[in-house]
Amino acid sequence: MVSILNKNLKDTNKLKQELKKIFGIGIWKANQICAILGLNPNIRVSEISLQNIDQLSNLININHYTGSELQKLTKEDVARLIRIGTYKGFRHIQKLPVRGQRTHTNAKTV
Repeated sequence: MVSILNKNLKDTNKLKQELKKIFGIGIWKANQICAILGLNPNIRVSEISLQNIDQLSNLININHYTGSELQKLTKEDVARLIRIGTYKGFRHIQKLPVRGQRTHTNAKTV
């Protein structure tokens, strides 16, 4: 098993599928990271060299917010919206949909 950012990656799965399991990295970012490093996103994790794993870990640490750091930034953004009194902040306080979704027949189980 390979460990990147305190997340164990299974050796039998493809690299892009395992990168998606890291909070803050989706399929688009996983493919983008593989392209930057020149790795095939469909390669198995077990086939990657230790040097590539170190490069992968360093690239993610330097260029991307992931895990608890990303969650902290998101909470701070919501708290800022609430503090300055925006409409979106009010919707967050009320636990209602923020981005204009319908509430007449949906979002009643909040």
